[in-house]
Amino acid sequence: MRFDVLSVLPGIVEGAFAGEGVVGRAVVSGLIDLRVRNLRDFTEGSYRQTDDAPYGGGAGMVMKPEPIARAIEAISAEGAEGEGKPWRVLLSPQGRRFDQGAAEALAARPWILLICGRYEGVDERIRLGFVDEEISIGDYVLSGGEIPAMAVIDAVSRLKPGVLGSGESAAQDSFSAGLLDHPHYTRPAEIGGMRVPEVLMSGDHEAIRRWRRQEAVRRTLERRKDLLERAELTEEEERLLRSSS
Repeated sequence: MRFDVLSVLPGIVEGAFAGEGVVGRAVVSGLIDLRVRNLRDFTEGSYRQTDDAPYGGGAGMVMKPEPIARAIEAISAEGAEGEGKPWRVLLSPQGRRFDQGAAEALAARPWILLICGRYEGVDERIRLGFVDEEISIGDYVLSGGEIPAMAVIDAVSRLKPGVLGSGESAAQDSFSAGLLDHPHYTRPAEIGGMRVPEVLMSGDHEAIRRWRRQEAVRRTLERRKDLLERAELTEEEERLLRSSS
């Protein structure tokens, strides 16, 4: 899978995946093709300007459309024959909320171009004519789209075969089944008077499976009841929900 990231501060993204962590190792091994592009390489003139004052006045600067459009067109032309074009994603506070379902949808695409905004935002004509989708990672303000881009890359990459050490890890993560994850424990069996639940040390795999399901339902009910309204629950999970209510 290939990611291209377009940014005025490429070092932020490059440093985050410099051979360490799940995604960094996947990049080194070739499972993930990550190319971080400096937007200034697509500017013209000696000042390499990427922003300008907004029409209508006001505070802050707006990212110029020409360098971004030029970059999108140049990157899109790099695809090998039959590879098609990248899915172009603008990281924007106005975008759809990024969640596990969005990550799964992006994971089905072989090539994604992530466009990082900065300053007061990107010229509206980029949104209207040059991107396929806008994504937001939450209702708060960040200095730029680099952190959202990294979040998208991490969440999507871990869904690709071979990236995680265990093929079951992604399937068991929180939100993968529409629920929060169950509690996890490791050694020692007791710390500060708190013991690991006996069922987890019983060796009864079916009992452990049921306990984990029940705890996932209970935790979601307590902490994120809104998820239950959208989750596709099995009959067993419906029964567990009724018993936990």
